[in-house]
Amino acid sequence: MRESAKYFGLTGGIASGKSTVAAMFSGLGARIIDADKIGHEFLHSASPVFPEIVSAFGPSILDRVGEIDRGLLGPMVFADPAKLQQLNAIVHPRIIERVDERARACCVQDPRAVVIVDAALIYEANIRNRFRKVIVGWCRPAQQLERLTAKSGMTREQAEQRIASQMPADEKRRLADFVIDCSGSLEETRRQVEALYPQLRQLIQTA
Repeated sequence: MRESAKYFGLTGGIASGKSTVAAMFSGLGARIIDADKIGHEFLHSASPVFPEIVSAFGPSILDRVGEIDRGLLGPMVFADPAKLQQLNAIVHPRIIERVDERARACCVQDPRAVVIVDAALIYEANIRNRFRKVIVGWCRPAQQLERLTAKSGMTREQAEQRIASQMPADEKRRLADFVIDCSGSLEETRRQVEALYPQLRQLIQTA
């Protein structure tokens, strides 16, 4: 870990409960930086990487007003690992830079704030060393698939492709500093978040 890293990472597989955990931490007072939301910002036509993305994947990914349609781009890249890698190579360095800027700003504004970066691909993008500790939100694989198809409208095959594009949940759990089990009820998840939050505050205060 870099000496300057005072913030935490929150990750987990798609539809595993990560966003729910982030919202619970936010309710306790943590400052949440949503890396996935920042990634979506880079898909807009005003983004400096917009022309590069369109050049790489063609005008067929654009909607009627000339914006990137994630409903078109997503199936294209998640069905082809080489294309997914190509997109990540374009977007990830910018996301990492923007996340770093926002996280550092939060720490400057309030050195005792618990700053958590909500990011799906911390381990896949090899950025673990940017965080003081990493929290993994986890649920059983069958639940993950069921949740993803229910909330996204994806076919089972599309959902399996999305899940397969990420590191297996068990591997993330093994690498994590803290694990939140999201397999049970919301109250069970909340109790784990409430138990962990004081530990994160203590880590900041003793840094």
